[in-house]
Amino acid sequence: MALHTWLVYLIAVVGLSLTPGPNGLLALSHGALYGQRKTLFTISGGMLGFTVLMALSMFGIGALLQASAHALTVLKWVGGAYLVWLGVQLWRAPPIKLSTEGVAPSKSGHALFRQGLLSAISNPKVILFFGAFLPQFLDPGRALWLQFVIMVLTFVLFEGFVEYLLARLAHRIRPWLERSGKGFNRGCGSVFALMGAALPTLR
Repeated sequence: MALHTWLVYLIAVVGLSLTPGPNGLLALSHGALYGQRKTLFTISGGMLGFTVLMALSMFGIGALLQASAHALTVLKWVGGAYLVWLGVQLWRAPPIKLSTEGVAPSKSGHALFRQGLLSAISNPKVILFFGAFLPQFLDPGRALWLQFVIMVLTFVLFEGFVEYLLARLAHRIRPWLERSGKGFNRGCGSVFALMGAALPTLR
């Protein structure tokens, strides 16, 4: 992966990580319930799940590239349209509501790890998302496995760092998200839509 491509990918990952998905919100809730240290188990499970899903997405992308030389171009434009659609859906989404009612006051690290893992891999939309996102940065002339390793490490490390910050600052962030959730969703939706419109045209 060329340096300038990685830098663009890093910027995109930063934008994505700052948009809390199910795992980010789970880390936020667990941080408020169990503390930042125990929430590391939740975050670790989620990072493993993301790695598995990225591997599945990359495997499918690699198979398509072997079947057709033009597959990557098609994937980029279809993926860009999907990201724009996600941005519109996020723009229209209601404010974030986080509830900790009915959750056990104490859980083992194993249970938290399992919950983070299942939260990541149980959502089929995540595979679709990685299938739309990763092709934007692939160079078919370079080794796919090396690009995969770079992409996974970049995403997992930064996403894990952001989720840890959410857990650490849970009591301060939750009221703000619930109070300003609509504007937050619109800002994040705009980021998704802009990425979807711009990434397929980048070289």
